[in-house]
Amino acid sequence: MVQSISTQAQSVEAGSTRWMTICPLDAIAPNTGVNALVGTEQVAIFRVGATDEVYATGNFDPFSQAFVMSRGLVGDRKGVLKVASPIYKQNFNLKTGECLDDATVKIPVYPVRVVDGQVQIQTGG
Repeated sequence: MVQSISTQAQSVEAGSTRWMTICPLDAIAPNTGVNALVGTEQVAIFRVGATDEVYATGNFDPFSQAFVMSRGLVGDRKGVLKVASPIYKQNFNLKTGECLDDATVKIPVYPVRVVDGQVQIQTGG
């Protein structure tokens, strides 16, 4: 099932840093991702297991040239948390965005957190 999160921009400011609430953590099934539009960027947000550990990357897969990363398979490779692209199966480090199969390719990563059961992504600062 493809899940897209539609959200009203709710910004929270902490100093000069802004955080946008994306969705409740419970809206993301364990070991899956959702996509969200943050400003003009499509972002993939992944939940690791049934925990509140979340990661955010760009939703664009540079190999297939499609916005599909949120549909990728979450797992690990030798202890490195990763997401596998759903089309050609390249693996990307969830923490750094580096492609584990081609060191010349990287996808963007974004600061993300869970506050009071809500997933938030950093939008400035």
